[in-house]
Amino acid sequence: MATDTAASITADSALGGDQRGAPVQPYLFVVLHCDSPLSGSARYGLADVDVISFGRGATRAATRERHGSLERLVIRLPGNTISSSHASLVREGEGWVLEDKQSKNGCFVNGQRITRATLNDGDLIEIGGVLLCYRAALPTSLGAAPDLDTATTAPPAPGLATLLPGLAAELAALERIARMPVPVLLLGETGSGKEVLAHAVHTLSGRPGPFVAVNCGGLPTSLLESQFFGHVKGSFTGAARDEPGYVRAADGGTLFLDEVGDLPLLAQAALLRVLQEREVVPVGRTQPVKVDLRVVAATHKPLAEMVLRGEFRGDLLARLSGYRHTLLPLRERREDLGVLIGALLRRPEFSAGDGVRLTTASGRRLLSYDWPLNIRELAQLLSVAVALAEDGVIEPSHLPDTSRPPPRAPAPPPEPLASIAPEALRSHLVALLEKHQGKVSHVARDMGKARMQIHRWMQRFGLNPDDFRG
Repeated sequence: MATDTAASITADSALGGDQRGAPVQPYLFVVLHCDSPLSGSARYGLADVDVISFGRGATRAATRERHGSLERLVIRLPGNTISSSHASLVREGEGWVLEDKQSKNGCFVNGQRITRATLNDGDLIEIGGVLLCYRAALPTSLGAAPDLDTATTAPPAPGLATLLPGLAAELAALERIARMPVPVLLLGETGSGKEVLAHAVHTLSGRPGPFVAVNCGGLPTSLLESQFFGHVKGSFTGAARDEPGYVRAADGGTLFLDEVGDLPLLAQAALLRVLQEREVVPVGRTQPVKVDLRVVAATHKPLAEMVLRGEFRGDLLARLSGYRHTLLPLRERREDLGVLIGALLRRPEFSAGDGVRLTTASGRRLLSYDWPLNIRELAQLLSVAVALAEDGVIEPSHLPDTSRPPPRAPAPPPEPLASIAPEALRSHLVALLEKHQGKVSHVARDMGKARMQIHRWMQRFGLNPDDFRG
């Protein structure tokens, strides 16, 4: 974590898909009510706004008023540390200036008290016990996204709530895909919420069968076939009864293959046959058994590179990649931190979650942390802080040492490009360019590489993305 006086949020926002070419708009986010973290969060578009007024209200509310050519946004925030006329945010040219209206408790920007300050993208604003974030230019695929308040708008399933316009567009697409019999591949860092999103896909699918999760990295090789496909009694030593296996257990429902990149090659071949034929042969039987299942797979590994190195079957990757969705790491969606904190505190394990409060200093530290272990780390941190909190108030002392954040898990060293046959690399690159009709950003996402690297490879192999468009 950074120090309390350097709480600026500087991470890039969600730029999923081809969002980098989309129009951009300024936004103001109400991220966290420290004295009431279950109050939710809000997003306000500033494209047509000239002045924003902040003051105390019974509940969070926003109204837009027009006075001649002047567009005013009036935001009311609950809390006894907020004055009736606390602050204003005034457009000056292309930027915004925050002015304190001689409030009793003052205004802070990135932990520093101010009377007047020009805002920069990502600045953290404190008004009483409420933390807000200013974003100068976020991409919006369909023009300016409307105002959104999570206190009055519930997501269609847990894991689909976000205030970021770009990410909201991606999750809306995933919601539509969930209702179709299409396999889904979830990509993202460890702890970023892939299993929660897989549950959401299953919930929205309407499939009557169960959700069956399999940790592909935790399956013993000697029992892998039996655990996946089941066995009959007496088929091997220790087989005391019939077992359906994970695949048949998910019949009529969803089979979630977590960390599918850890699946051994032999198991990949057997799984491919199941997905192709929609049938499974249990150990000890000769006749196949038909299965009806929807597959959602997840991994933090670069599967496309693994295919090039012969570590993952390309035909299996094609079967699993009906639709790909990449989850953002928490450090790139800090505007959603209040949404996530509220969702976590509502979990059954937080029995006293509705009475939890944070000091403003604690909230500031949470928003300035890099979160190397993502949402999983946030959940663990909250569970410890709630247990330590006296009278339900989380103090900075209940949070981990801010000077030494836990190290990010080291990634395995990448395979040198020299070890990948140029013919295989060119063939894979051509296939992806054809699949994505020359969209380099999509190819880069699939390969887990920077767009500049894709351009270097295209130049090396004499490929022009325009040849694959239309």
